[in-house]
Amino acid sequence: MLGRLFSRGPRIRVRLKMQGRIGEGWRNVDETWSLPEGTTLRGFIARADRDGFDLSGALAESPHLADTIMLNGERCPVAEHGDRALADGDELFLLAPLVGG
Repeated sequence: MLGRLFSRGPRIRVRLKMQGRIGEGWRNVDETWSLPEGTTLRGFIARADRDGFDLSGALAESPHLADTIMLNGERCPVAEHGDRALADGDELFLLAPLVGG
């Protein structure tokens, strides 16, 4: 039993990049997480929340972000790909739309 408590198992590294007005403020984030192998996109969002990034809150406040999140350069809507397992070296990117005139 103690072995399971201290065993971390296989890990992957996933990078999150966010730029622009996301959620309640302007965010420029470039962070890499070490996660258990098999972590899904939804699992990553939950982990980011626990680490203080409130990614689920930002996605809820700016629903377009949930549809335009990019995984390795390809659009990866959370509703369709939330159960997709992430892989070592994956990169998630959120860019808030810019407005102005």
